[in-house]
Amino acid sequence: MKRLDNKIAIITGGAQGIGKATVEKFAAEGAAIIVWDVDETKGNKLSDDLRLQKVTIKFMKVNVANFQEVENSIKQIISEFGRIDILVNNAGILRDGTLVKMTSEQWQQVIDVNLTGVFNCTKAVAPHMIEKQYGKIINATSVVGLYGNFGQTNYVATKAGVIGMTKVWARELGRKGINVNAIAPGFIATEMVASMPEKVITMMKEKTPMGRLGKPEDIANAYCFLASEEADFINGTVLSVDGGVIT
Repeated sequence: MKRLDNKIAIITGGAQGIGKATVEKFAAEGAAIIVWDVDETKGNKLSDDLRLQKVTIKFMKVNVANFQEVENSIKQIISEFGRIDILVNNAGILRDGTLVKMTSEQWQQVIDVNLTGVFNCTKAVAPHMIEKQYGKIINATSVVGLYGNFGQTNYVATKAGVIGMTKVWARELGRKGINVNAIAPGFIATEMVASMPEKVITMMKEKTPMGRLGKPEDIANAYCFLASEEADFINGTVLSVDGGVIT
């Protein structure tokens, strides 16, 4: 038996990077998957490719910053699948800049997706999980949410906020049979990181005692563990997957 057999999972930001690796991992472990992303081209290609492998998968274009869009999509999923067992709040964006150079628009865009988006998705899903007295909610935070990072006031604020929300929801929803945890990735070799200057990538590797960037699959594996029955007594935890990063 696979670890996620017969589970229904929503993965936000699932069309590329860590999200895509998570979709592929959950598919390999037997889950039926609903991929949410704003990139229709990549989302549809991923779902088409996995459908050829007999995976039950559905792509939906969803902007997690829009609560009405999120709520309508949840209603559609419940109508089609009957329940939601797992929510992976993986979607996130970057709009970096130092405090004095960061615009109000840069601040708000990141807050809307990375913080409000996590609130929106969890608020819409939670009542359905409460009804079934079962659920696994896993939120994407970051090591920078724990330690801070130069030029990322907006991003760090959201990731620190996600840690706080995770701990609150673990207390509120734990008695309802719902586990709420977070993953704090370190420096991961995604498409976004690959586009950074070589000196920045070298710095990331130097700060990681294991001497390399993490792979998207490293985070997907951690998501899968927290979504599985193996993590049934883990609640309100922030799991750092960072190669022992030095801050």
